[in-house]
Amino acid sequence: MAKPTPEYFDRLKALAAIDDVEARPTKPVLEAFSGAEMATIPVGTAEDLKAAVVRARDAQKEWGAKSPAERAKVINAFSELVHRNADALMDIAQAETGKARVYAQEEVLDVALTARYYATNGPRILAERKVAGMIPGATDVRVRHIPKGVVGVISPWNYPLTLAVSDAVAALIAGNAVVIKPDSNTPYCALALAELLYEAGLPRELFAVVPGPGSVVGQAIVETTDYVMFTGSSETGATLAQQAGKRLIGFSAELGGKNPLIITADADIDNAVEGAARACFSNSGQLCISIERIYVEKAIADTFSRKFAEYVENMKLSASYDLAADMGSLASAAQISTMEEHVDDAVAKGATVLAGGRKRADLGPYFYAPTVITGVTEDMECYRNETFGPLVSIYPVDSVDEAVERANDTEYGLNASVFAGSSAQAQKIAERLRAGTVNINEGYAAAWGSTAAPMGGMGISGMGRRHGEEGLLKYTEAQTIAAQRFVGLDGMKGIPRDLFLKVTPLAIRGLKYLPGR
Repeated sequence: MAKPTPEYFDRLKALAAIDDVEARPTKPVLEAFSGAEMATIPVGTAEDLKAAVVRARDAQKEWGAKSPAERAKVINAFSELVHRNADALMDIAQAETGKARVYAQEEVLDVALTARYYATNGPRILAERKVAGMIPGATDVRVRHIPKGVVGVISPWNYPLTLAVSDAVAALIAGNAVVIKPDSNTPYCALALAELLYEAGLPRELFAVVPGPGSVVGQAIVETTDYVMFTGSSETGATLAQQAGKRLIGFSAELGGKNPLIITADADIDNAVEGAARACFSNSGQLCISIERIYVEKAIADTFSRKFAEYVENMKLSASYDLAADMGSLASAAQISTMEEHVDDAVAKGATVLAGGRKRADLGPYFYAPTVITGVTEDMECYRNETFGPLVSIYPVDSVDEAVERANDTEYGLNASVFAGSSAQAQKIAERLRAGTVNINEGYAAAWGSTAAPMGGMGISGMGRRHGEEGLLKYTEAQTIAAQRFVGLDGMKGIPRDLFLKVTPLAIRGLKYLPGR
């Protein structure tokens, strides 16, 4: 368990879908814990991306002609390879992002579980099915799912393993080829998984990794592929959706969130404290579905706030490639800058820091203490805007009704969490929240880790879903094939046409008495 070696980076670099890798301009890739250069990555161009799409389109014809069961064998083998290579994958995820190893492990397990889910269930979901026809016995109707063709994935830096490949395995099971642009700060995570996909038997052209700037390579993806999957900011997602719409191609996105957690007066406070810490500070708060707002009923607000602040102050931060740390580094100088802006702005306008509120330069250049504040008002930068860092605000409320109203008072709608005295009470609260996923007695993992269930956002938090049947079928075109026999709407042999046209409306109306009609 250590920072990846130069030899490992060189091996992965050769897998990039770029011709003459060694002759290209390069960009440094930094170790997040230290801020030091640990490797370089060749910078791809729009021409590289377009060439990869051409190769992918040719390879997809043969791949798409295979049965879903044949494709699933490759993805199942990939899932097993992810488990076997877990330590190396955790090393590269930590090196590129600075996350604590426990969250690198969470990411590796997510990749393996998602691949296994689609390998196991994909053939059933994609199977051709017979549905009720227009005229019972005379109309045979079958529905098929056809691959889109070449799917473009634009993945972010915060979960560079999960968000590079978990969407891609669904697209591959569906019979598509995939061309991916990973974030420029975390390209080697995508290449590490590409290596395992190729080892599992996937032809190299079917999963092409083209590193490069979003303004160039990402733009080429939107211009050349048949479907785009994006994870990132709401602002960028809106721009990409507009561009995809002009081409009339499919688009799906998981975008930002300003996610709320509600704690009722009869909740188990100690359980809520531990759950909230995980919900807020997993991956150093750099998680689209992490909690940034806590609404707690006033009867327990002071007790919860005190215990929560104490818990957070005692969290262990470390720049280590082991499982000892509760929280790691932020990923970059830009993330530190946002944290400082939001915390300093809140304090200057009257907010109170209960825990954290400071950089931890003693640990590394991108460390910031997990921070809890209260007294946040609408004029503060962190009130409505996503921080995407280890910052959470506590808001005491008079009632559950107020908590729900304030939780829903946002343009976002990605994730939410509820801690209550009973499951029945929590369920009722959850059903009132406007969010794509709601977790009870957990921050995010219960919903995210349930790969059979759809995951995605409402409002400006996204469109479309990943996971579940929706996360697979979005990469297909539904095709209906209907065969008509014996009788049509214009008549039937042996029956006078006038009589047939008089009887037909009565017969069609009578179909309502059949099951499912």
